[in-house]
Amino acid sequence: MVRLLTRPYISGPMTRRFTRLAWTAAIFTYLLILLGAVVRITGSGLGCGEHWPLCNGKLLPPLDLPTIIEYGHRLAAAAVSGLVEALAAYAWWLRQGAGSPKGVPDGPGEQYPPDRTAYVALVLLLVQVLLGAVTVKLSLPPWTVILHLGTAMLLLATLMVAARGRPSAPPSRAGLYALALGFVTLLLGALTANLGAASACLGFPLCNGQILPAGTYLQHVHWFHRLLAYTLFGYAVWWALRTRTRGAWCVVALVTLQVAVAAAMVLSGLPQPLQAAHVAVGTAVWAGLVLAVL
Repeated sequence: MVRLLTRPYISGPMTRRFTRLAWTAAIFTYLLILLGAVVRITGSGLGCGEHWPLCNGKLLPPLDLPTIIEYGHRLAAAAVSGLVEALAAYAWWLRQGAGSPKGVPDGPGEQYPPDRTAYVALVLLLVQVLLGAVTVKLSLPPWTVILHLGTAMLLLATLMVAARGRPSAPPSRAGLYALALGFVTLLLGALTANLGAASACLGFPLCNGQILPAGTYLQHVHWFHRLLAYTLFGYAVWWALRTRTRGAWCVVALVTLQVAVAAAMVLSGLPQPLQAAHVAVGTAVWAGLVLAVL
């Protein structure tokens, strides 16, 4: 109790500035993930060649369409880097005792400084940058692309947690299971896309009209991703019925939309706009899970 009473407080405006900065970084990270999907969908991953951090060996390269897409993705990544670094620096400044370093706040708007979540985001950012460089240098092997996406999703979640602040109660075990299932489903989706397995299972909801496809390993990867998505939908419905929270029902709605987009995408021959929409809604599912659980 004594330790709590001696912690410094910060003013309400400082807290609001930190929250706005964290949400801005999270939104930019979401957009960066979508732009990364556009890079993959359009085959622009090597639009800057195997050069990093330069693009085709230049700071301002000649701009054909693949180069514009990849270079735009890198510029967006630079913007996210600046925002995350600023957030971590601001969190450090606030934690040094900015505000009123005494046992009681000056007013009802004062709060405790942010926790170390912004520092975690900074570490994830560094890992993400290194993975991005490795991905380009190794000419986009699937395992690095998947790790790159997974780290981006963790960065998005961390920024959202930083923006939300300390939870009023610890997350439930059922919610954490939903979060883990959603994360694994996302990674399997990334594996499906980067292995070229998106077209391995035609038709919907079955795979080539079969419950257990007997084809290549690409069909098995795709089908396993679908089974995880179906499981996530069923689990989300059960979780929402059990908890009766708005956040859980929002997750159900987002997963339903994601399954609908996936069905339309497969049945219409994988058009690029629907592929991008699939990533956009899938990332929104992840964000919804983070907000509902953490």
